[in-house]
Amino acid sequence: MKLTYKKSGVDINEGNRLVDIIRPLAKSTFKPFVMTDIGSFGAFCKLDTGRYKEPVLVSGTDGVGTKLKIAFMMNRHDTVGIDLVAMSVNDILTSGAQPLFFLDYFATGKLSTKTAGAVIKGIAEGCKMAECSLIGGETAEMPGFYSEGEYDLAGFAVGIVDRNKIINGKDIKAGDILIGLTSSGLHSNGYSLARKLFFDIKKYSPKKHIKELGCSIGEALLRPTKIYVKSVLKVMQNFQLKGLAHITGGGITENLPRVLPRKAKLHFNIERGSWPMPPVFRLIQNMGNVEEGEMYKTFNMGTGLIAVVNASDAGKIVKKFNQLGEQAFIIGQVEKGGSGVVYI
Repeated sequence: MKLTYKKSGVDINEGNRLVDIIRPLAKSTFKPFVMTDIGSFGAFCKLDTGRYKEPVLVSGTDGVGTKLKIAFMMNRHDTVGIDLVAMSVNDILTSGAQPLFFLDYFATGKLSTKTAGAVIKGIAEGCKMAECSLIGGETAEMPGFYSEGEYDLAGFAVGIVDRNKIINGKDIKAGDILIGLTSSGLHSNGYSLARKLFFDIKKYSPKKHIKELGCSIGEALLRPTKIYVKSVLKVMQNFQLKGLAHITGGGITENLPRVLPRKAKLHFNIERGSWPMPPVFRLIQNMGNVEEGEMYKTFNMGTGLIAVVNASDAGKIVKKFNQLGEQAFIIGQVEKGGSGVVYI
């Protein structure tokens, strides 16, 4: 037998067919600054430096985590691409940066153009939501490395902000107000706990309908992460956002203090119940007998992004966010002394 790359498990022709699927999806996200088509060894972008006095590039990278396991169980792959984009662009947004471009890494044991195409379609949709360009990526077929039908994702985003407009928390002071923007659910964090509860302990099928959720467990867990780019950048045109926290792994408890300078002697008071909490969180807490402190340290609990603003602007900023389609609520304030987050 003559050994070939295809017989060893890698089908280059399948990869080429995927590129044909990706190309129009990626081009639909292109902005005028993109200089190259998909398929080059590197992607070129031209910065419009005339728009910025002192431009600073901001980069971020992330994945989707074990939420992918839910996509495998449901055999639905068109939403995790949105999650992938959201995790990176929301991160760089906290610095006040406008996302410019995005690259993805898709790795699997045996390439399926149908599955990979659905994932990339979601990535392109997420890029449109974030108003950034999908300019390239990498597809890796690695036989024997992943279980059959499974894959992994990583994403990389680059944005831009004027140096004097960087959000870094240095102006945060006691009396400032916290505004929470609601999440769509778990977003992309806490899935190891959720999967352990629903599928290992309770032995539920992902298609099991749960009355409290109004849908199946799988549908609730696959709701894509919200992308806050458009609304936040529009609010920034008229108001000062002194700090922004993307509530990801570590929940509110671990992520909110990251907006403060290291030696700041301030803490955050969060008023529980001041924003609507999706029922999936209460279901997890009650069904799994999870302590409340553990919940707030694991999940976003219904608020995916928290802004720190001047008290005099808070009401107007909430109104503006709501006009832009967000659900925004005053959820707490900054207090002198101590550190971390206090729930009241």
